[in-house]
Amino acid sequence: MRILTNTMRNFRLVEEFGTAILPSIRRREIAMKTFLLTITAATTLITGAAVAQDAPFAREIKVRQGIMGYRTMNLAILGAMAKGEVEYNAEAAQKAADNLLAASTLDISMLWPEGSDDFANTDTRALAKIWEAGSDVGDKAQALVDAATAMQSAAGVDLAGLQGAMKGVGDACTGCHEAYRASAN
Repeated sequence: MRILTNTMRNFRLVEEFGTAILPSIRRREIAMKTFLLTITAATTLITGAAVAQDAPFAREIKVRQGIMGYRTMNLAILGAMAKGEVEYNAEAAQKAADNLLAASTLDISMLWPEGSDDFANTDTRALAKIWEAGSDVGDKAQALVDAATAMQSAAGVDLAGLQGAMKGVGDACTGCHEAYRASAN
């Protein structure tokens, strides 16, 4: 409403004081464009607010998926080296392992509010049982930290060390995803 009020005030100012500066047709054109732009912006804001309410915890879900994507990217670098798909590079392996550990030790609890599950929002595959009494999701997160710590110690040493640490990281990821993530189908 405030945007609309300011636009109308600007429209009146152009009408009142713009005669010496702008020809009458140009003034009206500018005022009309300003008015239409304001209506469009107001409609977009109102519509955006309604859409945001339709997807609970959309921001939290998007951020946590970004963190998961970052973990996946670093794990893919390590996995490609471990499988021999790319040549082992100690510096790149160490950097990816450092990044994986850093991303695994972030306190992301604020990104997992109760109700941000796949039933409430179809943009996530997180199951509601994450928040149930007796959930061991915290233990599973700690297992990833432990495995990422082992990977950080081994990745930059040699290929055999990296390969040995891959199973622990893979098991930690799989353990949590099998228990707390809905299938893709």
